[in-house]
Amino acid sequence: MILDTLAHYSRYTFLGPKFARAFEYLLSTDFSKLEKGKYEIDGKDIFAIVNEYDTVDTAEEQMESHRKYIDIQYMLKGEELVGHDFMLHHQPSKAYDPEADFMLFAEKPLFFSVLKEGMFAIFFPTDLHMPNIKIDKPVPVRKVVIKISVDA
Repeated sequence: MILDTLAHYSRYTFLGPKFARAFEYLLSTDFSKLEKGKYEIDGKDIFAIVNEYDTVDTAEEQMESHRKYIDIQYMLKGEELVGHDFMLHHQPSKAYDPEADFMLFAEKPLFFSVLKEGMFAIFFPTDLHMPNIKIDKPVPVRKVVIKISVDA
């Protein structure tokens, strides 16, 4: 997992051309003109999901993980806590769903980070994550999640 600001995106383009393309999209897109929804960047290999929601209590959430896609979660507006852990000996509380590309884990995160406007987090398939968590009280958030396929 990686946590940084978009100002430092160039540090991560070495991860490959899909990452370079995803960061290019984040830098060149006027998200104020996009509605909530899914937007193709490069077919099924790279796409964006623009979402808006109110942050919630940890009691309402579980950690998740993906197999087919890497997440770049970029905070457009608001802030939230994101729980993290490493997938070691964790057992899913909800089995992997290949259509939705996720599984859930009931264990509590090992640690939390704050994701503020202008920051992004990258979650690889072995990174358990619990986004959408309130800091002090529920607040509205606008976030884009770029999905990058792990296939070559």
